[in-house]
Amino acid sequence: MQPIRTFNVSPSLPPRLEPLRRLAYNLHWDWNVESKDLFRRLDPDLWESSHHNPVLMLGTISQGRLLEVVEDEGFLAQMDRANRQLEDYLQERTWYQKQRSQQPKECYAYFSAEFGLVDCLPIYSGGLGVLAGDHLKSASDLGLPLVGVGLLYQQGYFAQYLNADGWQQERYQINDFYNMPLHLERNPDGSELRIAVDYPGRKVYARVWRVQVGTVPLYMLDTNIEPNNSYDHDITDQLYGGDIDMRIHQEIMLGIGGVQMLKALGYKVTAYHMNEGHAGFSALERIRVLMQEEGLDYAQARQVVASSNIFTTHTPVPAGIDLFAPDKVLHYLGYYAEIFDLPKEQFLGLGRENTGDLSAPFSMAVLALKMATFSNGVAQLHGVVSRQMFQGLWKKVPVEEVPIAAITNGVHARSCVAKSTQELYDRYLGPNWSSVPPDNQLWDRMDAIPDEELWRNHERCRLDMILYVRDHLVKHLRDRGASASEIGQAQEVLDPNVLTIGFARRFATYKRATLWMRDLERIKRILLANKNRKVQFVIAGKAHPKDIPGKELIRDINHFIDEQNLQKQVVFVPNYDIHIARLMVAGCDIWLNTPRRPREASGTSGMKAAMNGLPNLSVLDGWWDEADYVRTGWAIGHGENYDDPNYQDEVEANALYELLEKEVVPLFYDHRDADGLPRSWVAKMKDAIRLNCPFFNTARMVREYAQRAYFPASDRYHILTTDNYAPVKELAAWKAKLSEDWFNIKIKDIDVSAPADIEVNQTVAVKAKIDLSTLINDDVQVELYQGTIDANGEIVNATPVVMDYQGQDTQQLSIYTANITYTTSGLQGLSLRVLPRHQYLSSPYEPRLIAWAE
Repeated sequence: MQPIRTFNVSPSLPPRLEPLRRLAYNLHWDWNVESKDLFRRLDPDLWESSHHNPVLMLGTISQGRLLEVVEDEGFLAQMDRANRQLEDYLQERTWYQKQRSQQPKECYAYFSAEFGLVDCLPIYSGGLGVLAGDHLKSASDLGLPLVGVGLLYQQGYFAQYLNADGWQQERYQINDFYNMPLHLERNPDGSELRIAVDYPGRKVYARVWRVQVGTVPLYMLDTNIEPNNSYDHDITDQLYGGDIDMRIHQEIMLGIGGVQMLKALGYKVTAYHMNEGHAGFSALERIRVLMQEEGLDYAQARQVVASSNIFTTHTPVPAGIDLFAPDKVLHYLGYYAEIFDLPKEQFLGLGRENTGDLSAPFSMAVLALKMATFSNGVAQLHGVVSRQMFQGLWKKVPVEEVPIAAITNGVHARSCVAKSTQELYDRYLGPNWSSVPPDNQLWDRMDAIPDEELWRNHERCRLDMILYVRDHLVKHLRDRGASASEIGQAQEVLDPNVLTIGFARRFATYKRATLWMRDLERIKRILLANKNRKVQFVIAGKAHPKDIPGKELIRDINHFIDEQNLQKQVVFVPNYDIHIARLMVAGCDIWLNTPRRPREASGTSGMKAAMNGLPNLSVLDGWWDEADYVRTGWAIGHGENYDDPNYQDEVEANALYELLEKEVVPLFYDHRDADGLPRSWVAKMKDAIRLNCPFFNTARMVREYAQRAYFPASDRYHILTTDNYAPVKELAAWKAKLSEDWFNIKIKDIDVSAPADIEVNQTVAVKAKIDLSTLINDDVQVELYQGTIDANGEIVNATPVVMDYQGQDTQQLSIYTANITYTTSGLQGLSLRVLPRHQYLSSPYEPRLIAWAE
């Protein structure tokens, strides 16, 4: 029976408890110990069964319990403290205000296909989403004027369960938005705020929900409404679900719908951040708005957009990039080509590395790179890989100078460090430990934490994790209809006193979740060799529903457990989520990571583990490649890359076994004092905290994004759009002339004063004559490019030296001079290049033009 009218029924709270509602609807409670404890205190069982959802709790808790706590002075005092803490947090003077107090009003929009914030909002699949959630939390901590943009999925990502054979099964649960910490955005008249996005032959409508993340609002679009048809309802149904048509539908809604939503909400955005290529279509919509509403032509509008866009790539392999067939792009988005007055192939070229390859698919990463003023990978090694992957977009630019930077990921400390561990840090390091930089003297206080206190706290975290895992397994087995003996066995898994290795991540095959099982006899010896030196594994993670090889890895692990009768020592924890992750990174002793280098872009779970004092045991990939992997853990291998994957697996599995047998297990068990305290292990724990916590966190990461990307992009937007867009019109006209005249530049003569044999630090004078055609000196920057000659005869480790303009000779050739020296001996070389120059360019590589001496 269909209703004739619907009502949104809010929790009924006694007036004295009204602050609970305010606390529940701001996710600040997730990283504020006082607030989280308050809701747990209200009803511990309901807190757990609601998946830590305070809104659902307030809607289902008995009125009798509410009347009880109204009379509980201790509860009321804690509620008032939590409320004051939220108020102080929202009002405090922030890092951003100190940095940008003199700047004009600005706003940064952060687009992501998923956000992992709390476990009661299951709209994330893994690391990308959790990183996006942590980005918003630290943006709030720092006071950035940032808003999040995403999609609100009715079913989100799947809940995982295993059948009796250990095969992953998926269950999609319906998200009840009205019982989540979400606000439905409304117009002044009370009606739902909606946007309409053009799709072929129809409009698709979406309403807007907001989740408040401290001071940062995250706005998400929901298409599951009338008058949309049933297919369009499903656009925001499942994260990464459906076929390629559903994927492009979702990315149109995220990118194009996201831009329209921000406008409808009244935001004047000055910098747009595309977290992965999923939001790339936002650039097209921004260009359309500038053309149709501001009167700019295509070149001018594209310049404004590209000058204020930021793009972060998270994939180190081409296979991880969204690609769409040309005819599909034209079917869904061809009307933009008409608006832009671009031939179809030129429009498709926006998403092609080689614009002359008319059969090439449309790449969302390429579109985003072409439409961004700042692009970055998410670890230093990933930056190197990304520059190699996309070098073709900057032809003739040396790979090390390809303008893709690296900002190493981080994690939000207050979200991932266990409560008791946070309290320990607060006592001995002070309340600012979660955000201060590595050079702060605060980190010298690590030695003030008594070894005994740090170790006993960690042992409690291990026990908490094991107790949760047992309960979780029992519930999973009961739901599956398992036997009484299986359930009884689950109640005894894991030993609270045994060295515990954690492995939890997406079950993509390159992450090699079963590398530790490569030699079954050897790993069994490590697990069981000595009853006083046992080892146990806690493993969790999901494979994408369509990733059969990933599912096979999960099944292989579960078969290994059953076949070797290792149920007590190796546990696969089903339905991995944020809550399980937090327990594992606090409760395990070692964090294991075994990706096939260099395919792990960053990997943030190991950072969370390190913040809790866990040493890492990992292949040198992603973030671990730049950490102090000697003092804070162990490196598997030495960063080698192999052509034969099978051989690589063999070598690195053996290296893992060697480390476990000769270093990890002995350090954990053999170096204990009379009180049973492993002081050498605790020293490594302290190093893990001291050296990793201050750098690999989102406080540092978001500050870096702000200083390197948001501030410059926002400033550039303000500059280019002043005086009725006069600067951008000047820049676009200059670029058009530059493109016409660039290939007429001729490097006529280079005179090098020195002979072929010179000495270290000997001055070499260089003079060049260049025919700039119709360009002038102000349009170019002439550089000498000097460095070592490698075995292939190429200049490497080069340093550019800007040459000085000396005027023109009688033949109208421009004269440039420079003096250079070489500080090291050996075979050295130099070349000469000409780059574009203009006061409004973000970098000389922006026009993608470069002329080299031949």
